[in-house]
Formats: sequence, structure tokens, C-alpha cells
Amino acid sequence: MEGLYTKYGYVPEKEEIGHQVELIASNLEKLVSDSVLKECFSVMDLTTLHTTDSVESVRKLVGKVNSFKVDFPDYPLPASICVYSNFASVVRDERSCPDVHVTVTAGSFPTSQSYLEVKCLECEMAVENGADEVDIVLALNSFLPGDYEKAGNEIAAMRKAIDRKAEALGKKVILKVILETGLLVTPEKIADASFLAMENGADFIKTSTGKVEVNATPVAAYVMCQCIKKFHEATGRKVGFKAAGGISSSMDAVAYYSIVSSVLGKEWLCKDLFRLGVSRLANSLLSSVEQKTVTYF
Repeated sequence: MEGLYTKYGYVPEKEEIGHQVELIASNLEKLVSDSVLKECFSVMDLTTLHTTDSVESVRKLVGKVNSFKVDFPDYPLPASICVYSNFASVVRDERSCPDVHVTVTAGSFPTSQSYLEVKCLECEMAVENGADEVDIVLALNSFLPGDYEKAGNEIAAMRKAIDRKAEALGKKVILKVILETGLLVTPEKIADASFLAMENGADFIKTSTGKVEVNATPVAAYVMCQCIKKFHEATGRKVGFKAAGGISSSMDAVAYYSIVSSVLGKEWLCKDLFRLGVSRLANSLLSSVEQKTVTYF
């Protein structure tokens, strides 16, 4: 089967991709500054996705974000707080700044293994309960065997369900589609998944759930950003990029920041088009800027 990526005139050149990723890695030290680290902080989806999450633990995290500007007045707030969909209303009701979005995982996260009706209903309920952004997972049970049509239709169905509920509430809701790139393995599969998600309504494409052995990697990010660029050239629509899973150090964040800057340009370096999905990174960024260990979150 011919790759979907050929439709957009894209060919994943493995050697060139590897070379460019190595080049970016070799120049990271020159890029690091307090302003870049704070930019990375501003595009974080501050995340808690634990089996032990509870209303109380989510409230505690939101409380930390609410008091953050008092304790760190020279820093931006994170872009959003990301939780399981059943906690959407907790974040909505507890947050003090609406600029910090309510992000949820839905669509039978992290496996996408359920009935499509269940996935759509979860998306609708999440929006009804306050979600500003919904992260779903590409149906690998269809995509990996080669049934791109079914996998794409599932994304489109959840997009429609989200938009229908959002319109009724008079709001817009962002859809991010997680490709689970560590399970796709090849640049060609990553490229096909990227274009499939964008064609079916993704506002962002995202690397990983953080729930598998291999999560975000610079190579996967580079391929995805190249696909976003080609899709923009073909359609005029700007799609965002989100790196998530295994991003724990400041240098990890700067690496993805640099990839986005290199491939897509500085106009993508804003929370409308670039996100970092993190649970541990926030304290690392704070510690790097403050030059001491900070365990705020």
C-alpha cells in the first residue's frame, strides 16, 4: 500500500532526519536561556494521569497553579492542566485563571480499545463538564493492520461529537490526536498517522500517551513537524505539535522546542501551536532557572 504521505509530496529520508536531529542535539547548549526555559514552561500541559488520582489530588494540583504567580511572579502560567476526563469539572471549578485550559484525555485513553459510541460519549461528556481541549488516541487496532479509513473515521466521529457539544455551549474545543509513535516504529508509519489525523480534524498531533515503553523521541517529533509543514503548505491550515511521554528534564524540553523552531519556525513557538505534555518537567524547568532544586509541583 502506497503511503498516505506521498499524497503531500513528503518522503521520510531516514539518514537526513537522523543527521538533522543530531545537529539540533549538538547545538542545544547554545540555545538554553532563562527566557527559553520560561517559554517551555508556558506551553506545558501540566499533567496528572495516575490510577490513584482523586478529586482531592486534582484540587491540590489546581491549587498549586492558582497560587503559582504569587510564589513565582516572573514566570508564565502553564498552558493547561491535563487530567482524566472524569476530573474535567474539578479543574473547571477550581482554577482561578481561565487562560489555563482544562485538558482531558478521552476516547478510551490510553488504548482507544472500546466501542466508538463509548468514545464519542466520553468526549461529549468531557466537553459538557468543562474541557477546553480533548486528547484522544489514534485507533491502532485499525491503523496498524492498514485500515486507515476506519481509523480516520473514528477521529472524524469524535471531532464531530466534540464540536456538536461545544457549539451547544457556545465555545470552541481543541482536539489533539495521540499517534503513539513508539508503537508505529517507522518514519513512514509516523508520517501516515500524522497526515491521517490532520485530514480528519486534529488541531494538534501528539507523540505519545506516556503509557507505553517507548514514548516521545526526537526522530518522531522531527517527522511529525515535517508533516505539519507539508500539510500547511497543501491546505493553509496550521496544526499544532505536542510532545508527551518521558519528557522530564529541561534539556528534553529544549530539544523539542528546538525541533519545532527548526522545522516549523518561530511562529509555531506559542501555546496555540506547540505543547509539552508533562508531569515531572515543571519542577525541572523551575530548578534550572532558579539554579537550585525546586519541588513546587
